[in-house]
Amino acid sequence: MKIWRAIVLFSAAALVAVPPALPAAQTFPDVDALPVQMQMPDVMTMDDGTRVTTLKQWKKRRDEMKAILEYYELGHAPPPPRNVTGKDIKSASVMDGTVDYRLVHLTFGPHRSLGMDIAIFTPAGKGPFPTIINPSFFMTPGVPMTNTPPPTMTNRLSLFFMSPQTPARAAMGYSNILARGYAIVTYRYTQCGEDNTNYRSSTFYPAYPGYDWGVLLGWVWGLSRVVDYVETQPFADKTKLIALGHSRLGKLTMVATAFDDRISLGAPAGSSGAGTGAYRFCGPGRGGKEGVEDMTRKFGYYFVPRLKEFTGQMYKLPFDAYWYTALTAPRPWISIEGTVDQNCVPSAVRQTVLAAQPVYAFLGVSTNRVAANYEPHRHMLTADDWNAALDFAAHQLRGIDHHRAFDNFPTDDTSTNNISAK
Repeated sequence: MKIWRAIVLFSAAALVAVPPALPAAQTFPDVDALPVQMQMPDVMTMDDGTRVTTLKQWKKRRDEMKAILEYYELGHAPPPPRNVTGKDIKSASVMDGTVDYRLVHLTFGPHRSLGMDIAIFTPAGKGPFPTIINPSFFMTPGVPMTNTPPPTMTNRLSLFFMSPQTPARAAMGYSNILARGYAIVTYRYTQCGEDNTNYRSSTFYPAYPGYDWGVLLGWVWGLSRVVDYVETQPFADKTKLIALGHSRLGKLTMVATAFDDRISLGAPAGSSGAGTGAYRFCGPGRGGKEGVEDMTRKFGYYFVPRLKEFTGQMYKLPFDAYWYTALTAPRPWISIEGTVDQNCVPSAVRQTVLAAQPVYAFLGVSTNRVAANYEPHRHMLTADDWNAALDFAAHQLRGIDHHRAFDNFPTDDTSTNNISAK
């Protein structure tokens, strides 16, 4: 009887998910002890100095790169929970019956105690469809209230972004994307980590004590939970999953695509400081506009505190932005930009693209898989940006050539436009 009771108790315990223990973090040199590297650190040279010449070495090098990025910039996230499920909350037909809408509540994590709401829009008809995952500043369509606004929003902007989004209104905003045969999955990003210094007190963070992840990595971890669900759904072509986000959500998209190989194409847009522009070519004294030190001063909670230690010694960074693009290779990647974005330096983005191209060539694919597109605007995401991203995706994932180039960079004079804003 005691043996049987013990077996029952053991079986019940096995069914209850508990927070995983934080693995022993790999340590690296202190920031002050790092060597000065005026050039961007080479992704094709391993930590022991060996040159990468084989795919087996590249796989190992990718792990080394991720460990460096986690230690100096991102922090360490818990492993995937492996228990993501979704429950349909509501559904509707919108856009005169041409689009189907679903609101789905995801649950996951220890004791399935974590959750988030996602809105799914699909063209009416039979899938599977190439699917865009779009973390958004707006409320999740169909949800009356999600989270508080970012602390930098003005009252007017807060009202704009905090207004409830009806499914019909949201579908109108995505109408061109849906008409081109794409499904859209969107959600309010702060469900994955509040955009303020108190982020550790809510959302996913209390369930995983001991992890040192900044809120940027929490947003990334949340997007991967969306991928967990989407790849099980018949509406989605899981070989054509596209991540696109703007501004701080461009940083999110950049990191998520690098760390989650299931994302077929990454399209970070207007990602600003600590985004797609090479860190050594933007910021004070290095190209102007917004640099890593600006981000750690204003939004230090995005990252681990260690990143701020590079202020005043940025050339000691043992990595650069193009590492995220290299980690994405050989999957397609495009930086979506504005010609007069007050935060982003075109020459820095160009340095990232150029530095990543040899990795794509090494992996045996065309270097046109890494690209950038510029439209005439400031810091915003426009319909023309969406069209460019979809044209690029159509070419790279669907074999549809729209006969346009994605390698034209504007001439920028950062010495006369040194703006550090967000």
